[in-house]
Amino acid sequence: MKLQNQLNHRGLAELAKKYGGILHLQMGKIHIVSVSTAEMAREILQAQDVVFANRPANVAISYLTYNRADMAFANYGPFWRQMRKICVMKLFSRKRAESWASVREEIDSMVRTLTKQTGFPVNVGELVFALTRNITYRAAFGSFARDGQEEFVKILQEFSKLFGAFDIAEFLPWMRWFSNRGFDKRLENARKSLDGFIDKIIDAHIEKKKSRKHDDDGLDDDMVDELMAFYSGESGNKSNDSQSSLRLTRDNIKALVMDVMFGGTETVASAIEWAMTELMKNPHELVKLQQELAQVIGLNRRFHETDLDNLPYFKCAIKETLRLHPPIPLLLHEAAADSVVSGYSIPRDSRVMINVYAIGRDGSVWTEPDKFKPGRFMESKAPDFKGSDFEFLPFGSGRRSCPGMQLGLYGMELAAANMLHSFDWELPEGVSSGDLDMTDMFGLTTPRATRLIAVPRYRLKCPMDI
Repeated sequence: MKLQNQLNHRGLAELAKKYGGILHLQMGKIHIVSVSTAEMAREILQAQDVVFANRPANVAISYLTYNRADMAFANYGPFWRQMRKICVMKLFSRKRAESWASVREEIDSMVRTLTKQTGFPVNVGELVFALTRNITYRAAFGSFARDGQEEFVKILQEFSKLFGAFDIAEFLPWMRWFSNRGFDKRLENARKSLDGFIDKIIDAHIEKKKSRKHDDDGLDDDMVDELMAFYSGESGNKSNDSQSSLRLTRDNIKALVMDVMFGGTETVASAIEWAMTELMKNPHELVKLQQELAQVIGLNRRFHETDLDNLPYFKCAIKETLRLHPPIPLLLHEAAADSVVSGYSIPRDSRVMINVYAIGRDGSVWTEPDKFKPGRFMESKAPDFKGSDFEFLPFGSGRRSCPGMQLGLYGMELAAANMLHSFDWELPEGVSSGDLDMTDMFGLTTPRATRLIAVPRYRLKCPMDI
């Protein structure tokens, strides 16, 4: 098995079957510990959460996040706690209407696009990626949302490649002399591109703040507006905002924007595409789910978000998708001190990978673990994904759990429900459910290796705009 295949979620799951639920790998100077059982995940994420609350960051990640000026990679401590509080209270809060409105309006736009393509093959993967990109971009930049979006997507894609790139000097520092100089240049160019792009947006927001009228209620504020309330300015002077003692620099704002764009774009798009793929792969489950939609909502009106509470089987299908295809299959943690887990010593600075993918397919916990069976979540004692059931951790658990879970899940459920209620779906002519490739690509997330192509047919009895 090649090294890169051993260190992905599938390779580590196979090694766990052979060697057990906790596995130690030494790569040069770095200790790597892989955890693949719910019991050990509980010990790390709950019993010893503080010890493992740091995130590891390689040279590329440190450089591209402005030396961990963000929330995703900042070490656990007072600064990180303040950053997370801002994200939870200001950026992903239910009270922040603009984020949630952007979800609804962009999904409406997607449904209109699908209506025009009814009867023709649609690249579902590209469709949902464009959807989540539009949602996140608009929530972040508001009225600036339509300017330069393609440019920003290219920056995102380059960052993603650099984050996941293998650098031998990280494990063997003495080989820095032989490292790829071109890689360092790519890092430098990527950060320059982000600087140029977001600096213009920050400058525009500074002008917007200066010209704001006293009676402006701020209802149209985007995420950058929310962050600007904590902006310290070029001189380092604290902002006038009295809510917090935290000061944000330009680097903090840039790094946080990248967190939001990465966390809200590919993860959600990948989950929607996997849900649609599993339903196309298992047509009997698609029939069950669409029957529930027809019975609860009927075919005389569009789906509305208030319908979600009345769709138990649909919710179970979403959970089953997240079990089989967690948005981030390996949760990365770092030991802040020497510790002992299940009798095994873990040295300080060890990288600890919680294999959520392996835990979600553990045959000692789940019946027929590799099969798509939403009905398993209809059982009264079925686990939930809020972080206290360690056999099911699509959003993580503890201090480092996903702060955008509520907003991401809302986008996933709303998009999938609209697609499944408004349209019947079939595979292109000549393609059967058995032909579907279920391989994923490993990176920060695990999207499908090949995009899902499917044919929508409008199934409602009302015009699309009702």
